[in-house]
Amino acid sequence: MGTETRVFAARADKPAITDKRLLKGARARETVLRRAVDIASLDGLDDVSFGRLATDTGMSKAGIQTLFRAKEVLQLATIDYAREMFIDAVVRPARTAPPGAERLRSLVEHWIEYARTPLFEGGCFRVANTARFDSKPGPIRDALFRNQQEWTDAIGRELRTAVAAGEIAELDIDLAVFQIDSALCAANTALRLGDEDVVEKVRRIVRNLLVEP
Repeated sequence: MGTETRVFAARADKPAITDKRLLKGARARETVLRRAVDIASLDGLDDVSFGRLATDTGMSKAGIQTLFRAKEVLQLATIDYAREMFIDAVVRPARTAPPGAERLRSLVEHWIEYARTPLFEGGCFRVANTARFDSKPGPIRDALFRNQQEWTDAIGRELRTAVAAGEIAELDIDLAVFQIDSALCAANTALRLGDEDVVEKVRRIVRNLLVEP
């Protein structure tokens, strides 16, 4: 799995914008990105374009281009916005649980809710896009990979904490991280197909890994 070098950083509260022109720009950016993450989750980041966003939001194409300058800039902003939404829905709520096994269970439960609701129209943003760009070197793939690594590092961190605290038996951390993440990715697809039974399967996989010593 490699050394954990990136963690989910808490997003600092942004200062209130009082300038009306800047406020209008911030609201326009928010509108564009909120629609962009849904498009990307449904049809992939390649379909996140100035033209489609103009059609979907009712904003002018030129206005959106002024905000983001280039398609790649727009796509990268979409990835960052999806990451912030994921942190707010899954990672931040789980921080109220004690580190280790309990926090890992909380991460999984919040992830299930994130995919089941779903937060994005097409389900898990990461699952929808990583496979589309894994063979396309460049900034988009790099950003998606960083988010993937950030998530798996978070799972691994709680597993290591649980083992160190004697909460669970020794286990192959890298393999366990792979199993949990794979189960969640498969669950996303199953949920999109209407298979609610997959939720209990994910919980069983996690229970079977978190065996008391």
